[in-house]
Amino acid sequence: MTAAIPPAADDVVELCSELIRIDTTNTGDPETCAGERAAAEYVAGRLDEVGIDSVILESEPGRANVVARIAGADRSRPALLVHGHLDVVPASVGEWSVHPFSGECRDGYLWGRGAVDMKDMDAMTLAVIRNWARTGVTPPRDIVLAFVADEEHGGRKGARFLVDNHTDLFEGCTEAVSEVGGFSLTIDGQRLYLVQTAEKGLAWMRLRASGRPGHGSMVHDDNAVTALCEAVARLGTHEFPMVMTRTVRQFLEGVSEVLGVEFDPDDVEGTLAKLGSLARIVGATLRNTANPTVVQAGYKSNVIPSSAEAIVDGRFLPGELAEFERTVDELLGDNVQREWLIHDQALETDFDGPLVETMIAALQAEDPGARVLPYMMSGGTDAKSFERLGMRCFGYSPLQLPPDLDFTALFHGIDERVPIDGLRFGTRVLDRFLRSC
Repeated sequence: MTAAIPPAADDVVELCSELIRIDTTNTGDPETCAGERAAAEYVAGRLDEVGIDSVILESEPGRANVVARIAGADRSRPALLVHGHLDVVPASVGEWSVHPFSGECRDGYLWGRGAVDMKDMDAMTLAVIRNWARTGVTPPRDIVLAFVADEEHGGRKGARFLVDNHTDLFEGCTEAVSEVGGFSLTIDGQRLYLVQTAEKGLAWMRLRASGRPGHGSMVHDDNAVTALCEAVARLGTHEFPMVMTRTVRQFLEGVSEVLGVEFDPDDVEGTLAKLGSLARIVGATLRNTANPTVVQAGYKSNVIPSSAEAIVDGRFLPGELAEFERTVDELLGDNVQREWLIHDQALETDFDGPLVETMIAALQAEDPGARVLPYMMSGGTDAKSFERLGMRCFGYSPLQLPPDLDFTALFHGIDERVPIDGLRFGTRVLDRFLRSC
């Protein structure tokens, strides 16, 4: 007797757990990054098990990416890209309730670094495509799969490497879906699902001040540390003006409708107060931001150093790059030099068209009455690279979440975890979506 083929929603938990157990920590330092090659080989092996050919491409030793193409029924149609990153941010074992690379199932959750960012989506994609291969499903059009390295440090060794050096692999792709969208938010008992249609631009910068070195006991009016700290404080405490993009306006109007109140653009804070933990993300998409994250100077307590440096995480809204740069330079002044470490575009696309309609239909088929809204992500994704090939990019990694789960705190947070039922729900939604797109 032939063994029954398990549905994708049953396969996804094992796949996600196994991916989490592969430590793909990306520190940003090439000397300490590890595991991306092992994860790429795991993905390629899981595809090969069901007869799907893929290619592994390294930007440099160990920094591996996997690409595969699933032939569709109508190959004259534009293709869809489904992409996900294999790397994760670091995790300190002592801070977690479980080992961050255990992939443990406990209390209805799958725990581990990458559970929501974004090995859950990687596993959902693998589960769906593997099930199709075993049951003979052909999608309506070509689907290109990309599992990439280095997203957590700007994507230069992953998505950007592929876009710059292997454009042919994405021939015909006009649309793309990936992380941080399609998840649920419960407001007043109504489940909303948020599809990412925009994300802020990335402007990580190094600041450097120079001064006259000397003895720490002396009166000193040319201190590099003082100059740097004053500039960093001006930048870090500055509140950039509010700017209402069309994506954020659509989101706030939709939320106001659910709450039964009229949207008041003059009382945005009042609307945000009703969003719970999501207010942190939405609030950050109403203005540019610049947060100091690293300060380095000196080597001895009684020696005034000749230089001091800081790192600042800057993010800018679509259409606001020039104003952001002008403001930053004005706040820094003449005595501090700025150098871009990673600088990448902001993105925004309209919440319309057949692909969006298919996203909505797939969610509502699994959760009748669900309300689907666009939103802007305060962080960034590999969409910044794939958009360069002319693709419309969306965040659509569907999850149904418990109303009381602080989902946004799990990204890069301690005790990262994904609800098992939500993961299975997302796999069913993704299956419906990809069968109909």
